[in-house]
Amino acid sequence: MSPKLVWLMTFVGMYWAYCLFWGIKGARSARTSTDYFLAGRSIGLWVFVLAATATSFSGWTFVGHPGKIFTDGLPYAFASFYALTIPFTGVLFLRRQWVLGRAFTYITPGEMYSDYYGGNAIRLLTVLVAFLFSVPYLGVQLRASGDLFNVLTDGMVSVNFGMFALSAVVVIYVASGGLRSVAYVDCVQCILLALGICILGGIAIYYSGGWSDFVSGMADHVRTDLASNSNLTSAGQSSSVAIPGSIQMVSTGSKAAGGTWTGIMCMTYMFALMGIQSSPAFSMWAFSNKTSKPFRWQQVVASSVVIGVILFTFTIIQGMGGHVLIANGVIESANDKNLVPQLINLLSDSSPWLVGLLAVCALAAMQSTGAAYMSTFSAMVTRDIYKRYMAPNASDSAQKLGGRLMVVVVACASLVVAAKSTSAIVMLGGLAVAYGFQMYPALMGVCYFPWLTRKGVVAGLAAGLIAVTLTDRTSVWFGVPWGAYPLTIHSAGWGIMFNLVVALGMSKLSGDTEDDRARKNKRHDFLQAVSGMTPERKKKVSLAWGLTLTWFLVGFGPFATIGNSLFSDPNNPATWTPLGLPSLWVWQLLFLAYGIFVMWFLAFQMGLSEPVNPEEVEKIHKERFN
Repeated sequence: MSPKLVWLMTFVGMYWAYCLFWGIKGARSARTSTDYFLAGRSIGLWVFVLAATATSFSGWTFVGHPGKIFTDGLPYAFASFYALTIPFTGVLFLRRQWVLGRAFTYITPGEMYSDYYGGNAIRLLTVLVAFLFSVPYLGVQLRASGDLFNVLTDGMVSVNFGMFALSAVVVIYVASGGLRSVAYVDCVQCILLALGICILGGIAIYYSGGWSDFVSGMADHVRTDLASNSNLTSAGQSSSVAIPGSIQMVSTGSKAAGGTWTGIMCMTYMFALMGIQSSPAFSMWAFSNKTSKPFRWQQVVASSVVIGVILFTFTIIQGMGGHVLIANGVIESANDKNLVPQLINLLSDSSPWLVGLLAVCALAAMQSTGAAYMSTFSAMVTRDIYKRYMAPNASDSAQKLGGRLMVVVVACASLVVAAKSTSAIVMLGGLAVAYGFQMYPALMGVCYFPWLTRKGVVAGLAAGLIAVTLTDRTSVWFGVPWGAYPLTIHSAGWGIMFNLVVALGMSKLSGDTEDDRARKNKRHDFLQAVSGMTPERKKKVSLAWGLTLTWFLVGFGPFATIGNSLFSDPNNPATWTPLGLPSLWVWQLLFLAYGIFVMWFLAFQMGLSEPVNPEEVEKIHKERFN
């Protein structure tokens, strides 16, 4: 056996041992259903900071994101703003969901929505969204782990065998220990994810010959685009370093000039990724916390600052460095799927131990998200279907058993679909986050706007899910004439437009009964008393809106085209900054800093993620509801 394989098996074995340790420890701690499904509402500050960050950024961040920058250039690198827009959702909703979960002892979001809006339609739709999110998203992650080990073992391990073997341990520790085991394993997975991305960026620079050779190689790649008159935007700029316009009218079957990553596509793609923390799974992460103190540190520091800086530097270096390495003959060719595995394999002879470590970093990134969705989806099925309709008096033991069985079922379903239909699972995986984003109106109603009615939210959610399906790549299954992403607007953008129009229209037409209004207003009065804004902060609401809209529209939206040539001529590398950065990369870094400021302003200055005293929550709840 080669040294590379020895180190690979050693590190994987150590990683598996850690996972199984927490599976056993979690199983011993899970005495009640709340212990199993929500870690006894006892997750601490740093555990949540690391675990929620790991759950937010999957194996796609580790493998697929640098690969797409390689194939689509800096316009796709705007997607790195998801390091900030994902927790932006958390800033809006997590603290208020935690307050409600603490006061009313919700375990699943279905329980929260059903209690607030009344009726069971919203409960069942929430489980459906969780299913549509979890199974395909999990399938993509598990498939990617099989692909990775197929490459790193030089084909000795088949994709399907690797996928099933590597997933077995995840199923064991998740089914055994529930959310507590997921959280503690995620802590290490978060560190491994960040460490691996940084090391791979260093590898790309090293094999490029250093920073100066890297930037000169990037410039040569742009000159190649111009000389071949290919890969150009409608303005004649290389789409490797220039965004191809604000929006494009693209006929069915044709391609957008310079690629699909227009300003409006980048912004609506961020909508989709915001669906990660509006998905039902993250509502359960909110409920599981001991206090609300961790939220702002995860949102602003861990995600926005740490992961944001890593994505806008090291993943771009990997992606753009791929072209330099090919030009230098270091690697023969690459695509969005195998660029990162090839970077890892460059160390096979010189540092086989590092190959093993990076393989585990990639595996941890792929499994961090999947584990959380296995656990939370199993809880929703157990509580919202089994306990609600089949066994209302189910004991804690029965609920834990049901949850464990559902972990196995959802994992098997994801594995079978991933193994049987690769193209289909990729399509469905792309839909997952867009589906999650369709929960926004429901959350807006629960947390802020009591005039959104049950009929409006349910109808809007259904309309949003249908619109997403008919405007994503799955549109080919239905033969619709407009194709995927009409007008270069992501399916999440189309979904939320239809969702909001229907939700607002139906809410206005249907109205609420007196009992519904009284119940909802009572909860909003409670939220205002516990976590509402002070009069001083309310004066800053207009400023907060202005800062946020500027960030979305100018930083990575339709007006981001300004960044193509604001600082230098994208087609003339001689004018690039002293560090050799093209104008668009400088623009992205500047709006990364601006976005971090916006996140800090919302979370800290506006108080949207300000900690709430648990005793105060319980005291006010007792006064108003008992």
